[in-house]
Amino acid sequence: MADRSAPSCHLRLEWVYGYRGHQCRNNLYYTAAKEIVYFVAGVGVVYSPREHRQKFYLGHQDDIISLALHPERVLVATGQVGKEPYICVWDSYTVQTVSILKDVHTHGIACLAFDLDGQRLVSVGLDSKNTVCVWDWRKGKLLSMAPGHTDRIFDISWDLYQPNKLVSCGVKHIKFWSLCGNSLTPKRGVFGKTGDLQTILCLACARDEVTYSGALNGDIYVWKGINLVRTIQGAHAAGIFSMNACEEGFATGGRDGCVRLWDLNFKPITVIDLRETDQGYKGLSVRSVCWRGDHILVGTQDSEIFEIVVHERNKPFLIMQGHCEGELWALAVHPTKPLAMTGSDDRSVRIWSLIDHALIARCNMEEPIRCAAVSTDGIHLALGMKDGSFTVLRVRDMTEVVHIKDRKEAIHELKYSPDGNFLAVGSNDSSVDIYGVVQRYKKVGECIGSSSFITHMDWSSDSKYLQTNDGNGKRLFYRMPSGKEVTNKEELKGIQWASWTCVSGLEVNGIWPKYSDINDINSVDANFIGQVMVTADDYGIVKLFRYPCLRKGAKFKKYLGHSAHVTNVRWSHDHQWVVSIGGADHSVFQWKFVPDRKLKDSLHIAPQESLVDSNSDESDSDQSDVPELDSEIEQETQITYRRQVYKEDLPQLKEQCKEKRKSAASKRRERAPGNSIRLHFVHGYRGYDCRSNLFYTQTGEIVYHVAAVGVVYNRQQNTQRFYLGHDDDILCLAIHPLKDYVATGQVGRDSSIHIWDTETIKPLSVLKGYHQYGVCAVDFSADGKRLASVGIDDNHTIVLWDWKKGEKLSAVRGSKDKIFVVKINPYMPDKLITVGIKHMKFWRRAGGGLIGRKGCIGALGRTDTMMCAVYGWTEEMAFSGTSTGDVCIWRDVFLIKTVKAHDGPVFSMHALEKGFVTGGKDGVVALWDDTFERCLKTYAIKRAALAPGSKGLLLEDNPSIRAISLGHGHILVGTKNGEILEVDKSGPITLLVQGHMEGEVWGLATHPHLPICATVSDDKTLRIWDLSPSHCMLAVRKLKKGGRCCCFSPDGKALAVGLNDGSFLIVNADTLEDLVSFQHRKDVISEIRFSPGAGKYLAVASCDNFVDIYNVMSSKRVGICKGASSYITHMDWDIRGKLLQVNTGAKEQLFFEAPRGKKQTIPSLEVEKIGWASWTSVLGSCCEGIWPIIGEVTDVTASCLTSDSKVLATGDDFGFVKLFRYPAKGKFGKFKRYVAHSTHVTNVRWTYDDSLLVTVGGADTSLMLWTYEVEGHRDSRQCDSEESDLDSEEDGGYDSDVTRENEINYTIKALSTNIRPMFGIKPHLQQKEPTLDERQGVVRPPVSRALPQPEKLQTNNVGKKKRPIEDLILELVFGYRGKDCRNNVHYLNDGADVIYHTASVGILYNVATGSQSFYQEHNDDILCLTVNQHPKFTNIVATGQVGDSADMSATAPSIHVWDAMNKQTLSVLRCYHSKGVCSVSFSATGKLLLSIGLDPEHTITIWKWQEGAKIATRAGHNQRIFVAEFRPDSDTQFVSVGVKHVRFWTLAGRALLSKKGLLSSIEDARMQTMLSVAFGAEAEVKKNRQLLVLS
Repeated sequence: MADRSAPSCHLRLEWVYGYRGHQCRNNLYYTAAKEIVYFVAGVGVVYSPREHRQKFYLGHQDDIISLALHPERVLVATGQVGKEPYICVWDSYTVQTVSILKDVHTHGIACLAFDLDGQRLVSVGLDSKNTVCVWDWRKGKLLSMAPGHTDRIFDISWDLYQPNKLVSCGVKHIKFWSLCGNSLTPKRGVFGKTGDLQTILCLACARDEVTYSGALNGDIYVWKGINLVRTIQGAHAAGIFSMNACEEGFATGGRDGCVRLWDLNFKPITVIDLRETDQGYKGLSVRSVCWRGDHILVGTQDSEIFEIVVHERNKPFLIMQGHCEGELWALAVHPTKPLAMTGSDDRSVRIWSLIDHALIARCNMEEPIRCAAVSTDGIHLALGMKDGSFTVLRVRDMTEVVHIKDRKEAIHELKYSPDGNFLAVGSNDSSVDIYGVVQRYKKVGECIGSSSFITHMDWSSDSKYLQTNDGNGKRLFYRMPSGKEVTNKEELKGIQWASWTCVSGLEVNGIWPKYSDINDINSVDANFIGQVMVTADDYGIVKLFRYPCLRKGAKFKKYLGHSAHVTNVRWSHDHQWVVSIGGADHSVFQWKFVPDRKLKDSLHIAPQESLVDSNSDESDSDQSDVPELDSEIEQETQITYRRQVYKEDLPQLKEQCKEKRKSAASKRRERAPGNSIRLHFVHGYRGYDCRSNLFYTQTGEIVYHVAAVGVVYNRQQNTQRFYLGHDDDILCLAIHPLKDYVATGQVGRDSSIHIWDTETIKPLSVLKGYHQYGVCAVDFSADGKRLASVGIDDNHTIVLWDWKKGEKLSAVRGSKDKIFVVKINPYMPDKLITVGIKHMKFWRRAGGGLIGRKGCIGALGRTDTMMCAVYGWTEEMAFSGTSTGDVCIWRDVFLIKTVKAHDGPVFSMHALEKGFVTGGKDGVVALWDDTFERCLKTYAIKRAALAPGSKGLLLEDNPSIRAISLGHGHILVGTKNGEILEVDKSGPITLLVQGHMEGEVWGLATHPHLPICATVSDDKTLRIWDLSPSHCMLAVRKLKKGGRCCCFSPDGKALAVGLNDGSFLIVNADTLEDLVSFQHRKDVISEIRFSPGAGKYLAVASCDNFVDIYNVMSSKRVGICKGASSYITHMDWDIRGKLLQVNTGAKEQLFFEAPRGKKQTIPSLEVEKIGWASWTSVLGSCCEGIWPIIGEVTDVTASCLTSDSKVLATGDDFGFVKLFRYPAKGKFGKFKRYVAHSTHVTNVRWTYDDSLLVTVGGADTSLMLWTYEVEGHRDSRQCDSEESDLDSEEDGGYDSDVTRENEINYTIKALSTNIRPMFGIKPHLQQKEPTLDERQGVVRPPVSRALPQPEKLQTNNVGKKKRPIEDLILELVFGYRGKDCRNNVHYLNDGADVIYHTASVGILYNVATGSQSFYQEHNDDILCLTVNQHPKFTNIVATGQVGDSADMSATAPSIHVWDAMNKQTLSVLRCYHSKGVCSVSFSATGKLLLSIGLDPEHTITIWKWQEGAKIATRAGHNQRIFVAEFRPDSDTQFVSVGVKHVRFWTLAGRALLSKKGLLSSIEDARMQTMLSVAFGAEAEVKKNRQLLVLS
């Protein structure tokens, strides 16, 4: 039975024995339904004492260590450990996830607490900084985070009587936090003389700023504000672990085993000493208390839960028990009764009743127990110990029968023989001892074949043989009872085994993954009757396999719950249950076995939702039962979108080339050319690896994408408009329900999604930061507010966005295999589906996460590869198209039926008002009714049906259809071959757009006197395109091989084409019929050129390093040019047709005499004087400047010179098309740069009259036409090109003040004063006018005149107990900071008051009275100040200060927003600007605040200051920015000015887009250093230039 599928039966968790009491506290509560909620291992448990029933929350995948109860007492938050730990908020009633909070903490989540109204949740991480985070948990959104403390934090709580205040405590500290804006600001509690500085373990908040906390020595410390006011000594005899506040008062529990109740003023009410009660024992330690009404719950260190009724407090009721701390390894089941026996390193052996779910007996031994076995008659229980001894007990009363020690090392396995006569004992001494049961356990034999410790043993049914496994993975057999090893294969053949618990052997081959360590499966147990077996492994997973399981990598069902390693697993005697035990979590799990026949009745029960799929992962071996992947899909899954270098890497690469820059900057460089180009038309559509990426817009235009361009095509006028915001391949496109906006996702290291308007072609929002490598699918929700996207990273991450705000709402790992489509449910925007390779998943949003369920196929077959999906007319109906041509119909998550729709994969599907339309690989468009019962009509895409107005020719009949869309009475179809067709409902087909098919396009030639060009590609076609306004493909010819180059003859009648197999053809340029063909070479023909004039010679260059010269008339080879050391890349003739210039892959520039091919050496000065018929070379002194600074990483692949020899166009591996002045002498010439192609531009050519530049992209298959705009003729269009690689240094002058300010280095006061607390400023340190060395940038640490903060004094004086100096009051401040700040004095109240700043104080000066009032919340120098101009926010001021690194701690740079009149802080924004904030500005509505940092990138950040939310951030400029201001009428546009730059910015969603200010229209203008900015009446920008005439 070599069936490798998963078994059809399954397990359901029924009971968990245990409670996590160790290393956790405050984790036990009553819910509103009077149930008890706690956790054990990785499971949240809700226990109903009335019904004695447990419910389980299984959303975690590792140990849960913290728990908090929502104030309404239904929702629970739990936090786990792990590398990427997350918090789940779940409903204790339905045990379903409500929200997932993730992606912030590392290591684990130590504490959690809800605030008073339950809207916010605070969490503390286990990382080195013990990060504190505040969440809006329903949205899954992080509101604020800050480093908590250098040492462990044990408890955190919201102050329930004051909003926005929290208290945290831990090792030797207590901190009082206030939340303002996005910043958490701590103040340390002052212990003073009242009590000793010590570790605080728990706390509770009361009214009037009073906080009670429990200390390590058993005292209770009472705090008022941040000061310790009194202590209650000896409240407990040892550490107080738990404190719980309720209406009646407080309950505390400590290490002394006592629970004490206190009234609201912390006067003692009563004491309950659990050690003295009936169930008590010495060493009982309380970890958790919960007091509700007259019931008290107590959780102990040793995993017990007690319930105490207050008026019978000496009779606590034990409601849950488990093993204490220590590994749990021993497990045995009773042979005839529903009992399980466990033994642990806590030295206890316990017997559990599987029916009553209770502990029925317990006995403590002398040694840790490692294994157990029950004799066949159920009378004796044998226990193997860690010290090498074993003990036999009577099950009845737990009395000892015998204790034997024959070994030194631990006994890891023991088993009774089926006939009850022998006990085999296997030890870590690599031997098995056999004992006779009847002879009072006398040793009768020994097996010594193993070379390693014994791990597993099984007896044969007749008790004559024993098989063992050892640590080396060896399987050995012995004859019993003598212990002689059996090696004869024949003898072993017929053995029946009484049990199977071994991990190696033919029958259990399948439990091992293909490549795995032999030790990570700890236990196996086979159920022979049910033909299933269960395994336990080191990853906390219990798996169910078929038995026997012969082939490696079998399928299974997997169950999570245990957190770390599962040490043992056994079937109960009647196979009703499986019992598994966890090592580190020392818990016992009891699973109910649900066989197949019961499954059918339970089909209406939906599968358990969990974050981890409980069905198996696909195994990777060749499966017999999976059909071959369709060739096309297979090709598509193999495309890689990874790049060696991404465009995002450019700035860093340029940084690395700084040295080169310096040398180049000293030379005077040519300016960029005055002329420019503009994208005019693109031939191509991306169909070969994309789907459903073609739509009608509102106005009936057609939107689609190719390369890095979003195209809006007007079919009436045959014109195109372009969205050029992307800089790499666009892989997906979705249209907004109103058909006016589209979303496009691209390839990139941190790839972005742009949402743009198809009318204005302006970006509305840019989403990035979550997808690596690329975005392969996007979809809008029906209300248009949300967007879902899928990445092409290894996990195919799915993200749900609020796209207008640019916020990520939720994210989850989608699947290991490629996902093709994501669709949001039109009726429930919180639900979505994804389809992909062997993947169909239904997701629902839960806070910051998504919870997925696999589609349930039931008996209808396997999960096929799905290629497309849509929702139907009710919220639970969904339809998906498979790779085999079926349409699957789903209700909720269940497959109801399948309909055969196409031959081959169904690639595209679209829902209409009444019905559906599908398209497939078979080239058929099918219209269906609304239930997929009938196919109403089919359209076959055939050449015969092409209408006369088509813009090209169909390459083949029935091309594979990749996209379908309906509208305006037509069906729009996109094909794999790069065609877009419009099918009229009556049948005729019009071809609208066409490009090359998949494969690189390299060959490009323009006609010598007509506006046409030819291209040849690896898709094995040669095509002729009309470049005049009709923009269509005139002719196409299929070739036997792909080609890389082509060339028209000088009279335009013939066309030469070089192919990839070393042959070339000359064809008639009109009919494309062969004239001649040759093959002399084996390798690719890389370039082909007719000689000028009569076109007498044809030069053919190949990758064999030769150029062959043919006489066209006589069709003979007349010369061979030898001497190149690498393949030939470019070739040009001189005007006379006598000289050839050749470039090679080794960057050689060679010259050959034609027609013989003799090599010539020509000095570079002479080369410039030669008249060339064409210039496509990229080497030589005339074009030295075209090579970029980062020439090592990228190649310039092509160039072409205009006929007036003024402008050289180049294409490179980065997808840039650039224009240079010719000759481009000197390194790193200036240029204009254009992005539209995605990866490499393979060829560029000017048309015969220079009116157009034609470019082809390699892998993006597109042909682009650019119009050439001569200087002076063009309207001043902004943004016609990006800037050059370096801004030259010699432009503009400098002013010493500006230079000095640019070089000031802000040292952080927090760092410079903490070394020794200083309370004044010594006269010689007071700041004078800057001295000479300061002007030259030598920096002394600034010393502050600000009020010293008491907080800092305390930290330094903890030991000395000095009274902090707190009673100085600031009266008057002299001075104003003008030396390095600007725009920082403002009038308020119509000129009655003046506001400004100096040092770290904000000063309001009343003009009339001459008095000053101060804002003193800053803790370091203020650098900038602005006043909100909106009438709604009068007198609201924002100030920004210096700070150290951006770690969000109290010393990080921050912006305070405050009211100038009453000095109230309204918001504090901690920012990621390292060093400091140098400019702030409010937007027109006053709701947004813009800030600029002093960090090297001069980051620009935009905030919603009232919420403290950061909206967008981006590196501003590499040079210092002095000022940035919003336009007075805008919330989205602002301008930044600084050293040699002006930039105009737009806020789109969460992204900042910028354009550089251009000075090109002013004669001889140079970019200067701009110092300030003001807006004119029509809001055009006036700039104050810094002038060089400074007296």
